Amino acid sequence: MSTTATVQLNTGASMPVLFLGTWKSQPGKVEYAVEYALKTAGYRGIDTATDYENEKEVGQGLAASGVPREDIFLTTKLDNRDHGRIEQALRDSLSSLNTPYIDLWLMHWPAPMLKEGGPDKSIDWLDTWKEMERIFKSNPDKLKAIGISNFSVPYLERLLEVAKIVPAVNQIELHPACRQQEIRDFCLQKGIVISAYSPLGSDDSPLLNHPVVSQLAEKHSVTPATVLISLQANIPNTTVLPKSVNKERIDSNSRFIRLTEEEIASLLSIGETLNFRACNPEWAGWGHLGFPDRIKAVQTEAKV
Repeated sequence: MSTTATVQLNTGASMPVLFLGTWKSQPGKVEYAVEYALKTAGYRGIDTATDYENEKEVGQGLAASGVPREDIFLTTKLDNRDHGRIEQALRDSLSSLNTPYIDLWLMHWPAPMLKEGGPDKSIDWLDTWKEMERIFKSNPDKLKAIGISNFSVPYLERLLEVAKIVPAVNQIELHPACRQQEIRDFCLQKGIVISAYSPLGSDDSPLLNHPVVSQLAEKHSVTPATVLISLQANIPNTTVLPKSVNKERIDSNSRFIRLTEEEIASLLSIGETLNFRACNPEWAGWGHLGFPDRIKAVQTEAKV
């Protein structure tokens, strides 16, 4: 598989399968990582967010790469604290990134928050989506697609009951210990592309030492990380966002391998006995957000 592989969005646009993720990538490092990924490693997708506090530096990396803007697919996200200032938030992102347009703008979480933290119960995230639709329709020169992130099936169902625009993408945590097959299936049915964040599971993830992963890495003469990233790249309707500021890892993360159906099944079977998330939804103050594994966890904790 190539770094130039793409999926097609419901807008008709092509979206790269491979992205450089920038969550936790600090200013002073991330700009050089973005430049290297684009200029040297062949990446054409870059993912950031207002919440990451690195949009300015990501924009610097885009410019320094010398890659024409039209050859780059840039994603950023509406911060939870900006549900009450949506249009200004878009302007701020465009300014910070120093770009005339954003290829994909996501609602980061269906969880409006107060500036000082905690949930903002005065705002319904569904109204946020309606405003994103309005902005998208009135600014075709600034926004090429809109989408969502961290949406469970119940939240997707509520959204699609009233949405005039079907989200182009739903970005969610995906790895063998967080399979979320029900969301994959639903989005495929509705024409929504899945973007997989945290494909390794987390920093120092136990998946990197799992016997199934290790055996496949040895078989294909690649790193365990490559196996886990390739898993997502081999599943239809899916893009993947490995993150690193290390040049060697940026290179190795781009070297997808082809996996057989049996190998994919063996990797996904890890989730039958190992389950965890790198990012639980409860942090935003809105509870489980409809995710079955978190509903089960809450119910289990209540019985203890």
